[in-house]
Amino acid sequence: MKKEGGRAIEQNLSDNHNSIIVIASSTGGPSTLTNLLSEVPGDLKIPILVVQHMPEKYTALFAGRLNDKCELSVKEAETGDCILPGHVYLAKGGKHMRVYKTPASHLILLTDEPFREGVKPCANYTYESLAGSGYSKVYCIVLTGMGCDGTEGITYLSEFKETEIWIQDKESCVVYGMPGSIAKSKLKHETLSLKQMVEKIKNI
Repeated sequence: MKKEGGRAIEQNLSDNHNSIIVIASSTGGPSTLTNLLSEVPGDLKIPILVVQHMPEKYTALFAGRLNDKCELSVKEAETGDCILPGHVYLAKGGKHMRVYKTPASHLILLTDEPFREGVKPCANYTYESLAGSGYSKVYCIVLTGMGCDGTEGITYLSEFKETEIWIQDKESCVVYGMPGSIAKSKLKHETLSLKQMVEKIKNI
């Protein structure tokens, strides 16, 4: 059964199980995300943030479609959303999504900073914001997409937090740009199929 929520004022940080998943995707991302997230069980004990490069007004529709197909509760992110385990928060088109910590919870903040990597939302902002969070470990997943969004943000984040980086295998990508950028970097990572990613998420 899906959980309701999103705007709780207080939540003990320990409820987040001290880890979070953050997914970056672009070209080919909607179908890939649907295939991936629809296989994840609804009792997942940690939250998922998704930055999909998508224009304003389309992210709400996409979040709704994902919510219909997934056991997890999926919504378009809003400023003030409390980040809850078993929930997926999709970055709003035309805004950047940051995470900030309060004494009792982690909340989402949407910002109107300039385009970065030519996109808005940009995953780099999201990854970088987690450097000051209470999460001790961030699972960084980079899926199909043009460009190199995610590499700079994960590189910065890895200086402050334990990171585990998974990139989508080239064979299943529509465009290998974003995962390929990680592969070319000095970041330690694993190359996985979507099926392998699902199994690893289940085992977190």
